[in-house]
Amino acid sequence: MTPLPACCTPLDAHWPLPEPLPGTVFLSTRFDPALLTAADFQRCAVLPPASIQRSVAKRQAEFLAGRLCARAALQQLGHPDCIPAIGEDRAPVWPASITGSITHSTGHAAAIVGHKTHWRGLGMDVENLLSLERAERLAGEILTADELQRLAHLPREQIAQWVTLTFSVKESLFKALYPIVQKRFYFEHAEVLEWSDSGAVRLRLLTDLSGEWCHGKQLSAQFTVHDGQLLSLVAIPAQTFS
Repeated sequence: MTPLPACCTPLDAHWPLPEPLPGTVFLSTRFDPALLTAADFQRCAVLPPASIQRSVAKRQAEFLAGRLCARAALQQLGHPDCIPAIGEDRAPVWPASITGSITHSTGHAAAIVGHKTHWRGLGMDVENLLSLERAERLAGEILTADELQRLAHLPREQIAQWVTLTFSVKESLFKALYPIVQKRFYFEHAEVLEWSDSGAVRLRLLTDLSGEWCHGKQLSAQFTVHDGQLLSLVAIPAQTFS
């Protein structure tokens, strides 16, 4: 097994979300860009694309950490030494039989993968919890009119988490659905209908993306908050998977 660089902690298989997903592999790591060295990519046998080579240490470290999680997760599904490339649409390129997602935020990277026979789409996103001031400033860009109305009825201490959750879960929705519909959509094209302290979320599409994924279609998601970061996940099961 390829050794991990000093900038990454040992890969962690602990499932952090409320509901486990059978048939998936989840791995995460903590990383410190200050500990990244020029030789780490070569030592880890990860070839960085030109855009990463030209980027700052933080971007290089999060790319390396995310790809190391993805490679180790894919290995558990029978795809050894497979590192997802960056596609033309900036999304990871997975093996044909695999769906997956990579995410990273300050000091934290994770990947989840599963066979398409079990999961049609997986989308995962981690975000630093917004401050109340920033959440109120960004709400108009992230939330629909109906979501803004729901926000107005929330206790003030829940606003930052609600806005962070809405941003994150819409990112996860895009990551899960885009590979299926091959059509871009944005924050105004979905809304969060409800969420619970237990980590359950309900979403609804507000646009037609395909015959199946049309206006009004509802999906479930889940999230968790830990150490000042919110992790969300949208998983779309295959029809044959129960």
